[in-house]
Amino acid sequence: MIWYGLLVAAVAGERVAELVVARRNERWSTARGATVAGQGHYPAMVALHTGLLIACPAEVWLADRPFVPALAWPMLAVLAASQALRWWCIHTLGPRWNTRVIVVPGLPLVTGGPYRWRWLRHPNYVAVVAEGVALPLVHTAWVTATAFTVLNAALLTVRIRCENRALTAATSSTTSTTPAPA
Repeated sequence: MIWYGLLVAAVAGERVAELVVARRNERWSTARGATVAGQGHYPAMVALHTGLLIACPAEVWLADRPFVPALAWPMLAVLAASQALRWWCIHTLGPRWNTRVIVVPGLPLVTGGPYRWRWLRHPNYVAVVAEGVALPLVHTAWVTATAFTVLNAALLTVRIRCENRALTAATSSTTSTTPAPA
């Protein structure tokens, strides 16, 4: 159980690192006239992700969940892959990445890295979904995995709509004022 607590703490540390990057990127975006959208869902997102980090070890401890290697090792691999995908997204978006929906007017959509696949428009959210399933299941916290997945699906429905609207508004305003390349 101690190693699982350390794993969850490492993921929590990764979240703190994300927030540091997000704050820096928010300053960069704001200096370039960025607009922030979807403030209403942000507190729910923070609460849900914090709840995941608390519920994982709590369920393992309170419900005396067993460690099942046949489940744990594949879930640990999925967790590692989700972290790699998340940081690939952060690296690809550079200063445009944020935990909030912040759009700098006049910038084109990013089409490199994991964003090059048109069928996968939000790869960072794939990482979030994978992590939300894998982290609890590393130690058979199936109630947490299920609850997070259901609540996160509802939240992502709102978040993705908000983000798509903000990106569409930003790119449509640039295409109407920017001449097409020759």
